[in-house]
Amino acid sequence: MSDELRIERLYGAAIAQQLPGIAQLRIQVFREFPYLYEGSEDYERKYLQTYIDSPDSLFVLVFDGERLVGASSGLPLSDEVDDLRRPFEQQGEPVERIFYCGESVLLPEYRGRGIGVRFFEEREAHARRLGRFEKICFCAVERPADHPRRPADYLPLDGFWQRRGYQKRSDLRTTFVWQDLDETAESPKPMVFWMKSL
Repeated sequence: MSDELRIERLYGAAIAQQLPGIAQLRIQVFREFPYLYEGSEDYERKYLQTYIDSPDSLFVLVFDGERLVGASSGLPLSDEVDDLRRPFEQQGEPVERIFYCGESVLLPEYRGRGIGVRFFEEREAHARRLGRFEKICFCAVERPADHPRRPADYLPLDGFWQRRGYQKRSDLRTTFVWQDLDETAESPKPMVFWMKSL
């Protein structure tokens, strides 16, 4: 990672102090394909409250000077919302032994510097320090290959995730509800989980 960038880690309720910046960064980055997220402060406030309420949550923040340019999050799956826990509970997976990675968002001009790798390393290290997790997972939106907004040069992150040791679990799925850029209202989006052993 570049020398001029600074990493900061925030845990639990301390995340609240950076909430406005994190919300704006998420809205900006998630406008890109494949998320195409319209974004709203209300949605962000509700989403981020889950992390503020979890004493074992983590946000890894990247600053260039005072500017927030990247953020990555994680928390125990047992502290997450029902829609995230349910697929595991239905399969008999012990949610209390699984750590969940939320987003990794990074402004385009800072990509390709190893920060994405660092985000995974930081979250995995945090999960190991907590000492009660056997697995770690995240979920990703699934868009059709012929989606009209898919850029011609779009490269899925599957290979990057596989190199980090994660495997796609097509048997573990959920939906998230948000408003796409070209939608007039929120709609459910299919999400698939990726997992590895710690």
